[in-house]
Amino acid sequence: MTTMVFFVEQIAIGLYILIGVAFAYIWWKWARTRRAYRSTYFELERDLHRNAGADYVTVMILMFELLLVVVGIQRVVAPTIRGTFDMSELVAMSVQDGVYISPTPFVSGNGAIDPSGVQLGEEDPAAQVFVTPTLTPTPVGTILPNAPPIVGCENLDAAWLQVPTNGMVVFEPINVVGVANTDDFAYYRFELRGPSTNGNYAILQEYTQPVASISELGQIVPSFYELGEYQFRLTVFDTTNALQASCMVTIYIREPIPTPTPIAPAS
Repeated sequence: MTTMVFFVEQIAIGLYILIGVAFAYIWWKWARTRRAYRSTYFELERDLHRNAGADYVTVMILMFELLLVVVGIQRVVAPTIRGTFDMSELVAMSVQDGVYISPTPFVSGNGAIDPSGVQLGEEDPAAQVFVTPTLTPTPVGTILPNAPPIVGCENLDAAWLQVPTNGMVVFEPINVVGVANTDDFAYYRFELRGPSTNGNYAILQEYTQPVASISELGQIVPSFYELGEYQFRLTVFDTTNALQASCMVTIYIREPIPTPTPIAPAS
């Protein structure tokens, strides 16, 4: 049921167009029937035109009710479900893989190593100082190369995304990590543009608490959307409802990665 609601929300614009065209066509047929009814003097033909006009009126009423249903789903039902959806139920559970046993090659002899060919040099290796590079945090996930450049993200203290990063492959619910803050802060929200949104930015979630340092901002659930390339945007607004900062990255929604089949331990 939830999937159907979000599907209707995604194609709502197309449904409006179809309903409008069909309503205009039925209206035109009804007007022709009314003119034919007024122009004839035969009772049988008048009855036929009267019944046809009643049928057209019934169809127009049904189409108007269908329009109200689509508007209700898009404006009320879908935002309510999205706002009350318990995202914690969609977090991927860890999979307990079986025991993987790889064969160990057999080494003949006593395993002694001949050090005669190793040149250590004159300086004692223990006295040498080596520089150990500092590890930098890397977002979890697969990053595809040659993704379109990011847009915005200049103000690291206002709108900035660490996860998802530009070019990231998303196939399961992920936590959005970054910064969302500004003077006179009102709210920030997630927006998505791609195959499921008809090329327009669709609002996913809105949050009213600022995040001044790198922390969790919310969550993305890709199962609601078609596969393909999307632009994910973080926008921050002030109390005048003016856009103060934004950060847009490209993500790729893909099928979930198949889980490997555990190998039974050797007896």
